[in-house]
Amino acid sequence: LREQVIETFRHLIDLEEQMAESALDIQQTQESERKRAERRYSSLVDRYESEGGYDYHNAIERVVAGVGLTEEILDTLIIDASGGERTRAALATALLGDPDILVLDEPTNYLDFNGLEWLEGFLSTFRNAFIVVSHDRYFLDRVVNEIWEIDRARMKTFPGNYSKYKILKADENERLSKEYRKQQEHIRREEYFIARYHAGQRSKEARGRAKRLDKIDLIDAPVIEETVAIRSSEATRTGEIVLRTTTLEVGYTNSKGGKVTLFEVPDTEIHRGTTTAIIGNNGIGKTTLLKTLLGDIPALEGKSSLGHNVKTGYFRQGSDEIPPNLTVMEALLQIKNLPIGEARGFLARFLFRGEEIFEKVSSLSGGERGRLALARLLILEPNVLVLDEPTTHLDIQSREALEEMLIDFRGTILFVTHDRHLISLLANNLWIIHDGVVDTFDGTYKEWQEYNNQKISTHTPSESKLQDHKIQIPGKGKKQKKKQSKSRIKSNKHNTKTNREEIIDRLEKQVQKIEIELSESTGDADLERIRELGIEHSRLNAKLQDALDQWVN
Repeated sequence: LREQVIETFRHLIDLEEQMAESALDIQQTQESERKRAERRYSSLVDRYESEGGYDYHNAIERVVAGVGLTEEILDTLIIDASGGERTRAALATALLGDPDILVLDEPTNYLDFNGLEWLEGFLSTFRNAFIVVSHDRYFLDRVVNEIWEIDRARMKTFPGNYSKYKILKADENERLSKEYRKQQEHIRREEYFIARYHAGQRSKEARGRAKRLDKIDLIDAPVIEETVAIRSSEATRTGEIVLRTTTLEVGYTNSKGGKVTLFEVPDTEIHRGTTTAIIGNNGIGKTTLLKTLLGDIPALEGKSSLGHNVKTGYFRQGSDEIPPNLTVMEALLQIKNLPIGEARGFLARFLFRGEEIFEKVSSLSGGERGRLALARLLILEPNVLVLDEPTTHLDIQSREALEEMLIDFRGTILFVTHDRHLISLLANNLWIIHDGVVDTFDGTYKEWQEYNNQKISTHTPSESKLQDHKIQIPGKGKKQKKKQSKSRIKSNKHNTKTNREEIIDRLEKQVQKIEIELSESTGDADLERIRELGIEHSRLNAKLQDALDQWVN
């Protein structure tokens, strides 16, 4: 994967090789030809600098870190890499290419929260045009200023982000509905007149009206978007405490029988009627946490216990457990034996009607498969929903249908997702997994963001909604904290400046050392070494320039 990403800068790598060869030529040429060789080397250096040669190593580091590619992942062969790793490597390659028009197809797939926020920042400052296909509405709201909608083989453009598009689209649908009804009434009156007078004294007028009617531009009938309708039974009410954790330690047992701890969960409770979102970076163990809470995976330490009368419904990521050879109807009846008429009615609430109930699961789209998985889940009338990435592979319409279902659900919800729109809409509690612990936050996603922004800007967070594993607030007076803060800032500034001067001094010595070694390298046997030194010289020069810029500022 590393070679794939670096290949974007093949022209600069070739220039580095030419510079190394040119430096060798300077050492080997006669005195009479040395000026010419030096001019060629100088020309190559100027070209290398103008094309970003001193910056591209830093650019690669920034982008691969931004999309979540670690050194270990970069050293993976493409054939051995996972789909997510290959997708992120392809995204990094596209971003580093700095094209006039950047085209991105579902770029937020496989990115965690840090990656999503980094990509939004990158695109917000991207100097050229970009076109993006995405189902991530939160992402679209932050990076685009125009929406292209494809509907019934036609494309329309709307100014603004996704939220503005929804408003404009609703206004347009209302206007078109009125125009459609008005036109249909006009057509009905004209057809009545033509039918009544086609053979009478007013037949000429009737024929004229018929000709005009044939030429009329018909307005398409407005599409009424159907919504999924569910009902939650009040008879399955849980106790006040739905789930409780006690000294819980989440992890797994490796092949040698040793325990590997992923993180610790604070002693906490989930209450009836709440909606809790679990968030964290890719691979941190969110699904493992869900399975541990449900008892599918044993806890390393402590325990998780469900409350009184709790009946869980678990939506697994991908919904792959539905046998593909079954029909939609058979897939539902496999879960609960119902009279056919009742099963038809239940499936209709999930938008499966008519012959659609006899379609094979294998032929369903991602959105249809997701609706069917939820139907199978809800037919058992759970009062606690546990959802693992429920919006993965769903289009926007299916995501909105899912959201309506979850808003109407009267029980308790615990879910894992990277869909920030879903989190913002539903969650009133957050569990944030990071650095080997789980922080619990009593509030919405927006409130959590505001808390983090305040924490970053002040560095002295006030008493917050974080529970248990929260940043501890020293129990000292405001004057003492203010004094400590000022002293700390002053000390930090002094230390930072001193550290930067030390870094600059070290880098300058490294550059000088390489320049001396370059001047002493002669002969064909040193060609590969000269090439390596040229690359290292470029990399260190770029770092030195960055350090000088930071020191000046």
